[in-house]
Amino acid sequence: MKSSQPFIYEAHAARVVFGAGSSSQVAAEVERLGAKRALVLCTPNQQAEAERIAGLLGPLSAGVYAGAVMHVPIESARDATARAREAGADCAVAVGGGSTTGLGKAIALETGMPIVAIPTTYAGSEVTPVYGLTEAGTKRTGRDPRVLPRTVIYDPALTVGLPRGLSVTSGLNAIAHAAEGLYARDANPVMSLMAEEGIRALAAGIPAVFSDPADLDARSQCLYGAWLCGTVLGGVGMALHHKLCHTLGGSFNLPHAETHTIVLPHALAYNAAAVPEAMARIRRATGAGEQSAAATLFDLAQRHGAPVTLRDIGMREEDLDRAADIALASPYWNPRPIEREPIRALLQAAYEGVRPD
Repeated sequence: MKSSQPFIYEAHAARVVFGAGSSSQVAAEVERLGAKRALVLCTPNQQAEAERIAGLLGPLSAGVYAGAVMHVPIESARDATARAREAGADCAVAVGGGSTTGLGKAIALETGMPIVAIPTTYAGSEVTPVYGLTEAGTKRTGRDPRVLPRTVIYDPALTVGLPRGLSVTSGLNAIAHAAEGLYARDANPVMSLMAEEGIRALAAGIPAVFSDPADLDARSQCLYGAWLCGTVLGGVGMALHHKLCHTLGGSFNLPHAETHTIVLPHALAYNAAAVPEAMARIRRATGAGEQSAAATLFDLAQRHGAPVTLRDIGMREEDLDRAADIALASPYWNPRPIEREPIRALLQAAYEGVRPD
């Protein structure tokens, strides 16, 4: 960003507790918020970890709700909110990835209760005031300060069990937040510094985690990068990449992190000529040299076993036209004009896994 370019920077207050073993401090963090009954949220497959956290809360625990679902269906949000009220909860502790954090945000949006987030993936949702709800096959997003978790506990030890494949796609999902932050309409120098550093940390950490999932230093580096990239997502607006992913996820129920991984290189290629400075920063952060940012991130995904085609994660070719229509019906701001035929071609390339050059 040129130093003479005007900008507005607005910080979102959040307390971050970072370090291996820091999840043991959850009771103290809940008490610090003045809460007395915390409902622990998780997906069904993370119930054991949620029960452990509930045990650490002791008398502060209002039980465990293990019903978090991808893309936060409105029905799930209503059920969880009702459960929180029945339990007399005055706080939610979200243990897991973006699905669980998103469920906590839905409860906070309705009730105003504070959230303590304990991420176990690199989603980044825990440091944003952005929420998403899916109703009748359409995912809508919004921003509201009430949904921003008050405290985030980053415990790298909790990410050691994250499978190799999900570690890669979750990390690339985080990179997508920062990449779009570099050319957001409301980009600013502080967010751009965070974005570049977050991309650098993840681009270095992903191969190390893939090589040795138990490497705590590599896990810490990825979680640090995810924090920075998520902060960027919370601080500036989104563009084409996120609109396409919200469409594909909410309307076609595609897996969140994998969808971001596949679409990102193609969205960057679409916008590259319009934002050369942002592309240069991504290339610098990833050590791409003269190779394009889009090709570099495509290669990072493919080299580490991540899916690179929408076809492989359940998208049907006959649905691509409808996906383009949905995305264009209410587009996000984007540095390059949104046009149907180029967007349809982008989706086709992502469906087939064509390497952008």
